[in-house]
Amino acid sequence: MESIDRRDVTRRTFLEAAGAAGATLGAAGCAAASAAAEPAGAPPPRKGLGIGINLEYVRHADKSLAYGVKRAGEIGFKYVEPCFLMGRCLLSEGGYCHVTSMDTEPKRIRDMAAEAGVAISALSSHSDLLDPEFGVLYARRGIRYAKAVGTNIVQITENMHPPAWMTEKDAYETMRVTLRAIAETCADNGVWLGVEQHGPYTAKIAKMVRLLELVDSPWIRVNYDCGNTFLAGEDPYAMLEAVVEKVVHVHAKDISVAQAEAERGKVTGTAVGCACGEGVIDWHRIVRTLMRAGFSGVLSVECGTEDEAIKSLAYLKKVFAEVGAA
Repeated sequence: MESIDRRDVTRRTFLEAAGAAGATLGAAGCAAASAAAEPAGAPPPRKGLGIGINLEYVRHADKSLAYGVKRAGEIGFKYVEPCFLMGRCLLSEGGYCHVTSMDTEPKRIRDMAAEAGVAISALSSHSDLLDPEFGVLYARRGIRYAKAVGTNIVQITENMHPPAWMTEKDAYETMRVTLRAIAETCADNGVWLGVEQHGPYTAKIAKMVRLLELVDSPWIRVNYDCGNTFLAGEDPYAMLEAVVEKVVHVHAKDISVAQAEAERGKVTGTAVGCACGEGVIDWHRIVRTLMRAGFSGVLSVECGTEDEAIKSLAYLKKVFAEVGAA
């Protein structure tokens, strides 16, 4: 009888087991890759036309994320748009600022929203489209964190003050590289990137349209901000018509007459506006345009105080009822 070296058996058994495991993992990997790619080209999941609030409404009150989320639910909002950053901030840790670290355990954020009876409409973790290094790193972190906290939209924009050496040609070439890299992470995580009008290349209609054509990806969409567009000196309704098929999230930002007179054409955006219905924006026209395009996502109010948040919600509910969106 042929003698058998037990070491050969051990080796052979290990290799056979490894081969079987490899085949299983390979199949699982292919299935996972297929599942990750499946949403490509499909429209974002619709949540119904809703009204949310960006957490900036409590910034000037020196309130925390937990306070802002809970208060939003008490006011009657169904969605919140929290703001996150990389690293740590002691003001946030101390409860004096709503902007929160992406190092925070995601379950804490999910539980916070669930207890308040609200859903997260999008993650505001804006990074810089004109920075192919830190801008990409920041955006990728925000995309992965958005998925972890239970939302599928992250906003982005460009630096409002590009470096002096950067020509328009430089800017578009840079943004092409940046968007291509970020789109890969969006596809891997099933998260849409909402490009917001807030800088020299996004607040102008022609430039925004050109930007959206830089990279052919179904994950690159628009976070439409009518207030920023208006302040940039553009027609906010023409901007909406130009990008409406790509709108995935809306910043409901109204601009007071005083701010319009002081800043229009001199800036490309502003952090927050006044209460919806108390400024220059025609909300009936905005909502009708969105409805005609089949949009049924969230209008996230961007205002500066709790009182303005309460007024905005009441006004937008009235608008929804009058145009048949309620």
